[in-house]
Amino acid sequence: MTGFIQFVREQGVIGLAIGFILGGAVSKVVTSFVTDVVNPLIGMLFGNIGGLADMMIGPVLLGSFVASIIDFLIIAAVIYFGFKGLKLDRLDVKKSD
Repeated sequence: MTGFIQFVREQGVIGLAIGFILGGAVSKVVTSFVTDVVNPLIGMLFGNIGGLADMMIGPVLLGSFVASIIDFLIIAAVIYFGFKGLKLDRLDVKKSD
């Protein structure tokens, strides 16, 4: 059992698993925040009542793409600062050659 635990720690599997877990757990909350709060506010700033998802520049619908970028950036920031804030970067042990 100790050999398996050492393998997991050396290979960085813990950090990878934490990233997947946090990403999945936070994703729905952040997507809802962006869709329900951020998009309507940005849409109102540009004079679009339907929100960001309905914004078009000429024939190109850019609102949904911009909303996805905002969604990704917020998720990435939450995971990064959560990971650093909880000092989870110290869990993995580097392999000494």
